[in-house]
Amino acid sequence: MVATNEDPEEAIRDVMALIPSGKVRKTFHRVYNGFSIEVNKEDLDLLRQIQSIERIDQVVRYEANLDGSVPFIGGDEVRGMFSRNGERLTGKGIKVAVIDTGIDYKHPDLQANYKGGYDVVDYDDDPMETQSNQGIPTLHGTHVAGIIAANGQVKGVAPDAEIYAYRALGPGGQGTTEQVIEAIEKAVEDGVDVLNLSLGNTVNGPDWPTSIALDRVVEEGVVAVTSNGNSGPNMWTVGSPGTSTKAISVGASAPPIKTPYATIFGGDTELTLFPLGGTMPWNLKRDFPLVDGGLGTVEELEELDVEGSILLVKRGMIPFTEKAHNAKKAGARALIIYNNLPGAFVGVVEGGVKLPVVSVTKDDGDWLLDQLDTSNQKVNLRTIYRQEEDFIAPFSSRGPVTQTWEVKPDLVAPGVSINSTVPKGYLGLNGTSMSAPHVAGAAALLKQAHPDWTPEQIKAALMNSAKKLINAEGDPYLPHEQGAGRLQVDKAVQLKTLVYPGAVTFGKWTREDPRQKREVTFTIENHDRTSRTFHVIPPFEAPDGLQWEVPFSTTLKPGEKRVVNVTLDMLPSVLAEGIHHGEILVEGGRETISVPYVFFIDEPNYPRLMAFNFGQGDKEDTYRYELYLPGGAEEFGIVLYDPDTFEFVSFLDNKKDIGRGMIEGTLETVDLEDGVYKALIYAINDGQEDTIESWITIGEELPPKSQGTE
Repeated sequence: MVATNEDPEEAIRDVMALIPSGKVRKTFHRVYNGFSIEVNKEDLDLLRQIQSIERIDQVVRYEANLDGSVPFIGGDEVRGMFSRNGERLTGKGIKVAVIDTGIDYKHPDLQANYKGGYDVVDYDDDPMETQSNQGIPTLHGTHVAGIIAANGQVKGVAPDAEIYAYRALGPGGQGTTEQVIEAIEKAVEDGVDVLNLSLGNTVNGPDWPTSIALDRVVEEGVVAVTSNGNSGPNMWTVGSPGTSTKAISVGASAPPIKTPYATIFGGDTELTLFPLGGTMPWNLKRDFPLVDGGLGTVEELEELDVEGSILLVKRGMIPFTEKAHNAKKAGARALIIYNNLPGAFVGVVEGGVKLPVVSVTKDDGDWLLDQLDTSNQKVNLRTIYRQEEDFIAPFSSRGPVTQTWEVKPDLVAPGVSINSTVPKGYLGLNGTSMSAPHVAGAAALLKQAHPDWTPEQIKAALMNSAKKLINAEGDPYLPHEQGAGRLQVDKAVQLKTLVYPGAVTFGKWTREDPRQKREVTFTIENHDRTSRTFHVIPPFEAPDGLQWEVPFSTTLKPGEKRVVNVTLDMLPSVLAEGIHHGEILVEGGRETISVPYVFFIDEPNYPRLMAFNFGQGDKEDTYRYELYLPGGAEEFGIVLYDPDTFEFVSFLDNKKDIGRGMIEGTLETVDLEDGVYKALIYAINDGQEDTIESWITIGEELPPKSQGTE
């Protein structure tokens, strides 16, 4: 992907004059000013020297219960409300683009709402989901579309909205940056009002092409909604395009659900179980023996007595679907898959299986293994159930965003056990992919209610009206976990005061900085029928080293708006290192509006490297890698170890003083025996070192299957 500061066609002429062997793939004019091009690796330096070229990014790949969740966010109440012209608020007349895997537009719950779209994978006007005869079949886009606007056996958030489908992700839900951006441009050209992207990558940077594209979409008057990612629960896990400043980034919370927890009889530890899509509900009523099934391969299970047990297997080597069918065939009563990386994960069993299948975190899986190792007798697993709601899903990615230090997500919406449409039926799935379409549907309702509102006003209404969520300890979730709170679409429609932006950052400071002031601005709008006097109220219990300066009062007539300044006067040296957060209140209207804020003292502890990829180079016997450095690095390297003994083998590469952004490297000569190696990739910046573990293949031998997307 090449961004240019002039007309892309002129830039292309400059490029082709210098690099005639280059092959231009796609040209973008609207949401991304640039083009994609294939060039030889040795020509990249020439490309960077062209004056009109601003930046170059590698094209990367993207992956992609309504009856309970829609009423929970206020959907039923909204349907009893009316637009200015007397129509019920159902999303009628609002065009919503679903940029995804396509949709099953023949589904009885979607066919009346489907109005068209485009397939940028096959380049035709038929954005149907991938069928089994085309490759790995997909269902994701149909599920997303149903949450937005299903109108049949299930009802979406905006059941009369018009659905436009843009298939940017092909077989297996795979797609590229250029496909996603081309789909975005097609949607904008078709005049959609709202755009939903339930997709993303792991790059926490505001300048990634898809994030930039969504910023441009909003500038063109289109509401852009995107999922925040499923890489939680750690900070800094939000990925692009969820890092877009102007789009609405959505995290996942839970609607009212019966949550299963696993425990060992007589113990106090309780493990949260996350159901995998396409499997039977986990409703076990008694204890069952726990069996360690390794990786869940056929060969491993043939050596075990699995009949009537709960099988515990590790993620990796073979897909979830294969693990589930192997467990079913072996006679297991249920299957638990534990992560092979820190944190939780979500997934789906393609085609379904008549077996309860859940996932747990790596720590919880290791704990279960410890119980099996330390017990001299069978370990029986017991399930307990609790009715719960409004907790943040552990898999939901957290912010903030590197470099801009902005609060993300903007808000959260139901994304746990969401039942929606899939090709030829219905299915419950988990993920922020399910959360984003709740907000896209809500945006359609707001657009119908207020057709003259801008995307900024619609985003403000959704954030200003959100419900603040409380964690299990009784404390509010932090801004980088829940943003402004959980979606309440009925409250958003009725809001009489708008304050935007709905969250603010005062950036990064160092304790060596002298006392200084930083200012942010708010727009306050009065949509009431009477004049209102508003007061901006910062935290009263500010710590030493902080002083706030706010206007005394702001009086607005009906329909009037005003920009006000809020200044933070700080002496950084007396403040603790790390993230600081709180909320600024705007009082005086019918509602008190809460605006979360954050700032940092000293360099934050964001991961120093992300999104590592390694593969064959463009020439024989060469290799290439890429990774993202959010803040640059004083040093980075790739260290190889023997996969069996973990003994040091060699440094594959090492560099010093590298700038921020996507880093690419080509290895011309690799003096190693063919095989699979364990790699430790590290980066050091500002006193912090972070690492990524990966498998690297030298030669023709295939890597372990565990390196697939599951």
